[in-house]
Amino acid sequence: MSSENERPGGVPEQLALIRESVRKAKVPKAKPRTWRGAALAKELPVARVVVNKGVLHLDQYFDYAVPEELDADAQPGVRVRVRFGAGARNVREGRREGGGLIDGFVVERRADSDYSGPLAALAGVVSPERVLSAQMLSLARAVADRYAGSLADVLQLAVPPRNARAEAKPSPEPSAPPAEPDAGTWERYQQGPAFLRALGSGGVPRAVWTALPGPHWAEEIARAVRATLASGRGALVVVPDGRSAGRLDAALTAQLGEGRHALLTADSGPERRYRQWLAVRRGAVRAVVGTRAAMFAPVKDLGLVVVWEDGDSSHSDDNAPFPHVREVLELRAAHDKCAFLLGSTSCTVEAAQLVQSGWAAPLVADRTVARAAAPLVRTVGDGELARDEAARAARLPSLAWQAVREGLKSGPVLVQVPRRGYAPRLACARCRTPARCRHCAGPLEALDERELRCAWCGTAEGDWTCVECGSTRLRAQVVGARRTAEELGRAFPAVPVRTSGRDHVLDSVPGQPALVVSTPGAEPVADGGYAAALLLDGWAMLTRPDLRAGEEALRRWINAASLVRGQDEGGTVVVVAEPTLRPVQALVRWDPVGHALRELAERAELGFPPVSRMAEVIGRPDAVESFLRAAQLPPDAQVLGPVPLPVADPGRARRPGDPPVGEQWERALVRVPPGSGAALAAALKAAQAGRLARGGGDPVRLRIDPPDIG
Repeated sequence: MSSENERPGGVPEQLALIRESVRKAKVPKAKPRTWRGAALAKELPVARVVVNKGVLHLDQYFDYAVPEELDADAQPGVRVRVRFGAGARNVREGRREGGGLIDGFVVERRADSDYSGPLAALAGVVSPERVLSAQMLSLARAVADRYAGSLADVLQLAVPPRNARAEAKPSPEPSAPPAEPDAGTWERYQQGPAFLRALGSGGVPRAVWTALPGPHWAEEIARAVRATLASGRGALVVVPDGRSAGRLDAALTAQLGEGRHALLTADSGPERRYRQWLAVRRGAVRAVVGTRAAMFAPVKDLGLVVVWEDGDSSHSDDNAPFPHVREVLELRAAHDKCAFLLGSTSCTVEAAQLVQSGWAAPLVADRTVARAAAPLVRTVGDGELARDEAARAARLPSLAWQAVREGLKSGPVLVQVPRRGYAPRLACARCRTPARCRHCAGPLEALDERELRCAWCGTAEGDWTCVECGSTRLRAQVVGARRTAEELGRAFPAVPVRTSGRDHVLDSVPGQPALVVSTPGAEPVADGGYAAALLLDGWAMLTRPDLRAGEEALRRWINAASLVRGQDEGGTVVVVAEPTLRPVQALVRWDPVGHALRELAERAELGFPPVSRMAEVIGRPDAVESFLRAAQLPPDAQVLGPVPLPVADPGRARRPGDPPVGEQWERALVRVPPGSGAALAAALKAAQAGRLARGGGDPVRLRIDPPDIG
């Protein structure tokens, strides 16, 4: 003791006495985060942990010793901190030490460990809140296996970051189940009332719902959620964007009342969103609506999962392992044995396959009801544009002029123009049939106006001939959206012009006469519906270098046309595109299901997804080649390519996973027939894990079922 800690006469102060007693104590002292010498839990002293290391060769559980002081809190499902990467040589007093601190989740408590060496101790329990349930762990593992990813990466998507203030607040008491709703506008569908009755009685129907145009879709989903809650179960709805979530939020509030559902979107902020998520996890709230990340929401006693507008690209996650909302909710429906509803005003090929395979039943309205609810659709083709003086002067055909003038007499008019940056796909100049490779049926391209080659397998095409009409001439066309909008504004100088696009997206517009110029997907809702709509420059959407170009164009058109008043109210839509094309014909007939079924049949014949499963391998040329050589692919796998990717320019924005600026990367596609998708994912995951374990070579990016394959 120093003299500073002594009173006159040599009597130690209280602090010095405490220090001296601690030094002389016989109880071993536990150092923070290592717990050296600390006693272990008397029962189940081993914690099995999934650590937050999203690398494939570490995609496994790790065992840790549980100190007695952490016994009560270190339960399955809680967040913990552990030491990782110490190595087997850093052992003191029978306990492994060292390594960096890392987050993780306890998934199990065990009496012993499969590992024969010394275990490191849990560094600490972050929170005693059990945020990871056994059901969510099982779902995350299924998603990781399907997409050749790691469990840790999926859990990062499934469990939001902790917020201590939100966690400290109690959740409200659970509400009593509401009464069953009446059918309402579900009466317009052939099996609509029966679907609601099945949900209300505890049934598990699966349906692909082709929604009628108009504003009623949000209310109809809310009624389905209410019917599920009435049966004592929970419901989860995932929508593509915050605007759709806001409409459904208002509809659920009208059906259930305030505080009976949770809204999980990025706009809520981290604290409020985590508080809502905890209320769902604790069982205080049984109904959830949210955007993409909400697909993993831990709804108690899940009875219904709903995905709205599954063709929207926002439903595909940009982070590894890149899961899609539709596929995850299909897995949840199977794992939790709950009802499934896939809804859209259009119909994707994947939705058509669910119906054709018998996994889900169609939920549609009678053709006469659908045609009455839809607006009148008229077309303007290339021939009419060439003969039209108004079109040559202002790139707006006479039919469109007339539709705008008539529409502005009674309300706003929507003008949809393709956003900038659409790249063209080559097609026959005579009949507009897409130009495809004779080897793998991939799209043909001519970079820098050089020789034709396939964008999938790289095969050169020296003598192309159209399979439909025999022509040897090709066509590609892209029209700028900004120029179209400016010319349209000059054509109607006395009318207010509102714009909605990437920089500023409008949620709604008043019902007064105005021109609303919007890019696809950013169309605002008009009070009372639009009087008319113009869908301009159809070729800019139909000629995209993508297998889904026709399907996506039809989806964008139908979504915009659904905002227009029905035929009985005088609603009119004019689409500027060749009327003989399949997507244009489907729009005129208002038959998205028929278009999807024809697309599905064509893809089945050519071996395209979703009939087949496909994976994308991207990296430097030598890395892609060595990866494919090392991967033990299924015997029926077909490798297309590799082909070089465009070199990124320094001034252009890059998306996650794009090649570094100035570097030449390649892409290979691996295709397998139905039934071999799981084997393909397992083979690619094992090859990637082995490559990472060896620690050498350039990175290779994997993606199962890429949304854009050309």
